[in-house]
Amino acid sequence: MKISLSQVAVGIKEYVIMTLGMFMYAFGWVACIIPAGGMGGGATGLSMLLNAVFPALSIGTFVFIINALLLIIAGFIIGWNFGIKTIYCIIVLSIAILPIFGLNGMQLYAAEVSGLTYEKVSPRIADTAKMMWSIYVVLTASEVVILWLCGMDMFDAVCHSFSTIATGGFSTHNNSLEYYDSAAIHYTVTFFMFVSGINFVMLIYLLRGKVRNFVQDEELRWYSVAVMVFAVMLTVGLYIARPGWTGMHMERAFRDSIFTVISAMTSTGYTISDYMYWPVVAWVVIFFLMLTGACAGSTAGGIKWVRLAIILKNGVAEFQRRIHPNAIIPVKLNEKNVPQQTINNIMAFLIFYIFIIAVTVVIFCASGVNFDESIGAAVSAIGNVGISIGQFGPAGTYAEFPVVAK
Repeated sequence: MKISLSQVAVGIKEYVIMTLGMFMYAFGWVACIIPAGGMGGGATGLSMLLNAVFPALSIGTFVFIINALLLIIAGFIIGWNFGIKTIYCIIVLSIAILPIFGLNGMQLYAAEVSGLTYEKVSPRIADTAKMMWSIYVVLTASEVVILWLCGMDMFDAVCHSFSTIATGGFSTHNNSLEYYDSAAIHYTVTFFMFVSGINFVMLIYLLRGKVRNFVQDEELRWYSVAVMVFAVMLTVGLYIARPGWTGMHMERAFRDSIFTVISAMTSTGYTISDYMYWPVVAWVVIFFLMLTGACAGSTAGGIKWVRLAIILKNGVAEFQRRIHPNAIIPVKLNEKNVPQQTINNIMAFLIFYIFIIAVTVVIFCASGVNFDESIGAAVSAIGNVGISIGQFGPAGTYAEFPVVAK
């Protein structure tokens, strides 16, 4: 495909405009909003208001929640260019512009990370951003090549790779990756979905040869064990049930199970099998995985396993404190004590997350959607998962969703 000079000129014009826009944004904060003690507009301003009402959650957390749906819509409409331009704007703002005004780019980095804290893997935020960007590009390019070698045409390989690494899940076919009856393609996408659910900081450690940091990360262990446990559970269930609509054998049962588990957990939303024909208990497992999410610092949605791990550990610690009232029993993650404020923030996050789901379910039910499908659609929407249950499951779409609910 040839690129004309006019296309190059348009591309240069877009990036010049984005650069000027980031400069104006930073100047507005430094010259107007910060000196006047004012409040920003859009999602940032609304997040600041919500933070004043619910101080347990940071402004960055509210910004993430509000922008989640907007980002998915933009990614669907604009595609891969959206990711590249977003990364460009973040890098330009944090590296080139904010330092001019004496601001620290790490503040922006901290707001963009979806975990409990952020890890500074490099002395300069510019180096961290470049490494993350490089990993993202390398993973995408690698999947494109492997899918193409497995028999997928280049156009579909590019589209599905873009959607896999971003855990977006949009396919070029109505029946998603079930369109390709290829174990090689299914396992390839499964692997890259799993990798995309890992904290990118851990991938940087792995790239630098710090295998010990990678292997000993507690959240990664929770995530990996959960994938295998739930995949084995569904595999056994499917093999025993043997649905009459398919000649189910052990390999196919495992492939369908591990693919669906990782797709739901990473909020990718791809499917290779209609799980609405599976035993009802499998729906419960998939519904739970839609809530959990993958690792913090990844492209996945959901609650994240680091929060779930700390909540579970805190529950065990509280039980032990009841038995031994005078004992000092800290909650630890990666052999470090978790501050009580962090635990409180997680509890507030979970309450707020569930509250939003509950309100969404009420709206869906009031719009005429039945209760089961309302819960599935609400969890899918809030967690940016895509897949759901009932008529909005793998074989359905949201085309018939009530206008108000949409």
